[in-house]
Amino acid sequence: MKDQSCKPCAEGRYSLGTGIRFDEWDELPHGFASLSTNMEIEDTTTESTENCTASKWVPLGDYISSNTDECTATLMYAVNLKQSGSVNFEYYYPDSSIIFEFFVQNDQCQPNVDDSRWMKTTEKGWEFHSVELNRGNNVLYWRTTAFSVWSKVSKPVLVRNIAITGVAYTSECFPCKPGTYADKQGSSFCELCPANSYSNKGETSCHQCDPDKYSEKGSSSCKVRPACTDKDYFYTHTACDANGETQLMYKWAQPKICGEDLKGAVKLPASGVKTRCPPCNPGFSKTNNSACEPCPYGSYSNGSDCTHCPAGTEPAVGFEYKWWNTLPSNMETTVLSGINFEYKGMTGWEVAGDHIYTAVGASDNDFMILTLVVPGFRPPQSVMADTENKEVARITFVFETICSVNCELYFMVGVNSRTNTPIETWKGSKGKQSYTYIIEENATMSFTWAFQRTTFHETGRKYTNDVAKIYSINVTNVMDGVASYCRPCALEASDMGSSCTACPAGYYIDRDSGTCHSCPPNTILKAHQPYGIQACMPCGPGTKSNKIHSLCYNDCTFSISTPTRVLDYNFLALAKTVSLAGGPSFTSKGLKYFHHFILSLCGNQGKKMSVCADNVTDLRIPEGESGFSKSITAYICQAVIIPPEVTGYKAGVSSQPVSLADRLIGVTTDMTLDGITSPAELFHPESLGIPDVIFFYRSSDVTQSCSSGRSATVRVRCSPLKPAPGSLSLPSTCSDGTCDGCNFHFLWESVAACPLCSPADYHAIVSSCVAGIQKTTYVWREPKLCAGGISLPEQRVTICKTIDFWLKVGISAGTCTAILLTVLTCYFWKKNQKLEYKYSKLVMNATLKDCDLPAADSCAIMEGEDVEDDLIFTSKKSLFGKIRSFTSKRTPDGFDSVPLKTSSGGPDMDL
Repeated sequence: MKDQSCKPCAEGRYSLGTGIRFDEWDELPHGFASLSTNMEIEDTTTESTENCTASKWVPLGDYISSNTDECTATLMYAVNLKQSGSVNFEYYYPDSSIIFEFFVQNDQCQPNVDDSRWMKTTEKGWEFHSVELNRGNNVLYWRTTAFSVWSKVSKPVLVRNIAITGVAYTSECFPCKPGTYADKQGSSFCELCPANSYSNKGETSCHQCDPDKYSEKGSSSCKVRPACTDKDYFYTHTACDANGETQLMYKWAQPKICGEDLKGAVKLPASGVKTRCPPCNPGFSKTNNSACEPCPYGSYSNGSDCTHCPAGTEPAVGFEYKWWNTLPSNMETTVLSGINFEYKGMTGWEVAGDHIYTAVGASDNDFMILTLVVPGFRPPQSVMADTENKEVARITFVFETICSVNCELYFMVGVNSRTNTPIETWKGSKGKQSYTYIIEENATMSFTWAFQRTTFHETGRKYTNDVAKIYSINVTNVMDGVASYCRPCALEASDMGSSCTACPAGYYIDRDSGTCHSCPPNTILKAHQPYGIQACMPCGPGTKSNKIHSLCYNDCTFSISTPTRVLDYNFLALAKTVSLAGGPSFTSKGLKYFHHFILSLCGNQGKKMSVCADNVTDLRIPEGESGFSKSITAYICQAVIIPPEVTGYKAGVSSQPVSLADRLIGVTTDMTLDGITSPAELFHPESLGIPDVIFFYRSSDVTQSCSSGRSATVRVRCSPLKPAPGSLSLPSTCSDGTCDGCNFHFLWESVAACPLCSPADYHAIVSSCVAGIQKTTYVWREPKLCAGGISLPEQRVTICKTIDFWLKVGISAGTCTAILLTVLTCYFWKKNQKLEYKYSKLVMNATLKDCDLPAADSCAIMEGEDVEDDLIFTSKKSLFGKIRSFTSKRTPDGFDSVPLKTSSGGPDMDL
């Protein structure tokens, strides 16, 4: 300050010139603030804030560590720059389920360029990050939020060595922190002390530890060496010598911190006797110097000598490792420190004859890492022709873990040198078992196994007997791989004789003749084993195969016969993808999230339509690079969604996508198909008498809890009141769609799920005859339980005679009949009167002839006469009686013939 000039710092001290550095994190340095908030912006209740008070950035000595829960933790630092400068720091960011952003705000609270705020996950240990700063006030923000809404705990983000330049000139130099030194003038940083040395604050060099003490790199003090125990060494096998022999050897675990000469210390056991080397791995053969070399293409071996494939066969290339005398050339092993997360030049896994196992690390929380790199794959040509068949190859390994505490074995997959994605994790002891992962992309793949004995941050070796063992690793269809056997192939005639050729897609190979034959209709071919007619598997009910016999699909139609009729269905109105969210769930910190399902009922000719993505990665990757994000395509998939109103990000956060339905098993009205059951009691009962149509699916994703993969059923129900696409629902008793985590069930109610309309669904109504016209109208039966299909027939009009006309005819006929009867009655009555008169006259004349006496004025009944005789003349006949008499007794001369008795009782006489 006196002469206003810049001078170099003395030894043991350093300066950034116009900057400051923070490299000690025993406590939060002055000027830093650590805040935590609940992610839900609109939620300001005290309860949710209290949930997050402990979720802050925590100083842990050499670095500061982020939170690992759903709260948002922010580390802030405000600085005033006298000139333009920069901020740089190192960070360790291994877990993509945490969002990590770094940004700077200026005087006007405006953030810097948006693109650079999203940090990218680190590939290999610590990475360096630098951002330019403008003159004036700058507020630096390191912000993390974890989205591990399932049981998995995220790994924290670590930050260290934060340096800021552009602040006011430095009027003093800073002393080197303990464990570092600066041996020259004018240093801008201090060097770390090597192992087995130490330094105090402001040192110009490091001091060696005493022989009975040790220290790790960058230590401020030395520790007393413990006595060696059996936990400080491990065994391995030497490589085969020229005589084809190997030897069991013991090695001290590195770094060696124990003392052999101390009381009670154990010595390194002597090497074992030489034994015969195990055979080479399949596909390899021994050379003269007992090394194993791969067999050339076109030959195979079981680990001894290479043999040419017989005619009509081809090698099944891959890698099969089951003998572990030396580490294969395409595998490497290392150790990642569980303390400072730096890679060490150490061996993490050791070969042991019939298995490979985890060696002893520097500390029990180190990650013992084994990596296998495969350059690419060569699947059968018929597999490549099928765009929907995801299986390019598969990796199968047999492993075992023996643990006394909370050990973890991770299996991770990296594609084209991208971040390793954890596929499966096994916690605690696991018996010898096999695991298979299906490779769905033809790319350079890396497979990584990482074993951590304990997550506790205690240094030392207490649990070295906790080990992971891998017995065998088998990868199929590897490019430039080796063969352990030859498989039949289709033969093609040529000038050189017959050679192998690929069958067209959907054709199987006849083992005897080597010819290709097409699979029968509605069968699918087992593409990886296409030998014989038995390789063609029949499709399930309600499905048919595509042209290349690679998958069974449903074309959105279905038909079923019932005792009364045939029901035809057309689900094309339900063919588009639909989404469905379960009820809201909450984490222990109160974060709201949803299980989000996307369904495509029958796909597009078997092409799966539903896509679920993991956009936690997308949030921090610029546009156009989102190919790095993980997405899943299936008939039905599920993701965990945190809505945008909760996160404050432009889009909702979608994470942990899972496929629930990779292939369609069948479509039927039965409740069970191929071991999958859709229990009717999960949903409210069907009440219309139309059977539910059930789509059955399977997913090939195998997890520890779902050993046979997941399955899904979609129960499609006719609901006339719900227009297409209708409504989707989850079982009321299992709000996340599943009651056991493996079998998922959905109910889709829609009018489009009703059968197609047929003549049985309508009836005719005939109108009365109006003005000589009669109409026949067709109407649907109520309730209408059909959709689409045939339309109602047009109204029919017919000509008719009305009822008024016939009434008039009836009245006229009745009137005429009445008049006719009246006339006839009058006529016959008149006729009768005449007849009576003639009759009485005849009687009188006859009387005069019989008695010469003059006619008397009256005639009395004589003694002995019958009264009845006179009744003939005096009794009146009824009208009908008279008519009958008239019609039956008339003589040909027109007169009536009447029988009479004489007064003397003589014989009758006709008059």
